[in-house]
Amino acid sequence: MDFDLIVKNGIIVSASDVVDGQDIGIKDGKIVCIGTALKSASSSATIIDAEGGYITPGGVDSHVHLEQPNCPMGDTWETGSRSAVCGGTTTVIAFVSQTRQHDSLLPLVEEYSARAEGNSYCDYGLHVILTNPTMKILSEEIPVLAKDHGITSVKLYMTYDPMILRDREILNIMMASRKLGMTTMIHAENHDMIDLIIETLEAEGKTEPYYHSVSRPKIAEAEATYRAISLAELMDAPILLVHVSSQTAAQHIRDAQTRLLPIYGETCPQYLWLLAERLKGTKEDHFHGAQAVCSPPLRETPAETDAMWRGIANGTFTTFSSDHAASKYHVEGGKKLGLIDGKPFFRKIPNGLPGLETRLPLLFKGVLEGRISIHDFVRVACSSPAKLYGLPNKGAILPGKDADLCIWYPHGKMKSFSLNNEMLHHDIDYTPYEGLEFANWPRYTILRGKMVWDRDGNGLTGKIGDGQYIKRGGSLLPGPRHVFVNEWRPPA
Repeated sequence: MDFDLIVKNGIIVSASDVVDGQDIGIKDGKIVCIGTALKSASSSATIIDAEGGYITPGGVDSHVHLEQPNCPMGDTWETGSRSAVCGGTTTVIAFVSQTRQHDSLLPLVEEYSARAEGNSYCDYGLHVILTNPTMKILSEEIPVLAKDHGITSVKLYMTYDPMILRDREILNIMMASRKLGMTTMIHAENHDMIDLIIETLEAEGKTEPYYHSVSRPKIAEAEATYRAISLAELMDAPILLVHVSSQTAAQHIRDAQTRLLPIYGETCPQYLWLLAERLKGTKEDHFHGAQAVCSPPLRETPAETDAMWRGIANGTFTTFSSDHAASKYHVEGGKKLGLIDGKPFFRKIPNGLPGLETRLPLLFKGVLEGRISIHDFVRVACSSPAKLYGLPNKGAILPGKDADLCIWYPHGKMKSFSLNNEMLHHDIDYTPYEGLEFANWPRYTILRGKMVWDRDGNGLTGKIGDGQYIKRGGSLLPGPRHVFVNEWRPPA
């Protein structure tokens, strides 16, 4: 057979199996063969020796914010996707964002698509954020987005004044999404609880970044999560609860799954590795905690981070995403929008953390420390997000799939290091994981058969524009069950 690239001597990993002693033959961007001692008819074939390291599918990061208004002074498509491939991720899904003033989604999709086209180092797809879900949009435009643009998921918010939707609006979206086989993503926090707490904290002068975590307690996430699941059960509609941060919310998802409801969960690196203590200032910089402001917030105790690891290991979480929503810290117009005349106001701090490049290494660190298995790693970071979001050519190392690979160092081959921001390839001036020790990191990243990251060689070898837009299909995971709470049925 003729190959462009052969990867030898690696341990091939899927969500359920490990295959040792097999080579991967790649031609025209696709995996065409997995076999023993592969040789190419062409002498020009490139050979990569994995030297006994794990070979996992290229990462699929299904929750990424790039060049959006909610990330002032943040990453562009160029810088964000660049950091993705340097961290082993080969596909991202970002967001077209609607505001209440927009009465049509189609121009927004065209404008945002133009920002990404030709500017991405990795493959990419799009979600749509709905804040003004008119009946015209739901009945006429959403079907067009699914059929013509391959946008088969929508995101909605149960909090934030500019974005919050009422339960009836959420039900309308679920009804429309269900008809089209789309997935509804939900940011679940109880807005009124949060609004009341913020009002009282500000009246007491408690406005430092740390109080962001106080203002959004676990019970606010737990209540909204339970409510979202109840709405989805009424509509018999599949949903994904995004960036789950607390044990009780995860348990609500787990309980729904044991009843076979199509309820899916996502968590993120910050909820595995960081605690609310990180939001406090330092002697040198009382505003330093603003770097760790995200919503839901970092939680108070290791019991919560342990629960998130457990949720990955026991299958509660379907996807593991970065929720990369980064703003610079050391410049005006970024995180320091929350610093007004020298006084901090946590409510004004742009939400979100950088994490595209560090997502896979942080999860792999959990594999090395015995918190999860290598199969759990592949399931939540590669294969399940590809299935949930209709990416049939991604997320697995199999003949016929895109040749997207992340090759890790064999045990003991890489010298451990403490992370500092200068090592990373995003355009953000800090990382919340500064100083964390890593014993492994993506050694090579392969995007459709092309090496785009070579850590020991030239580093970033990919080019801007390597990434292609992917029109997605419907979810490949279980959807509506046609089981209802009583004799009422959602309109067909």
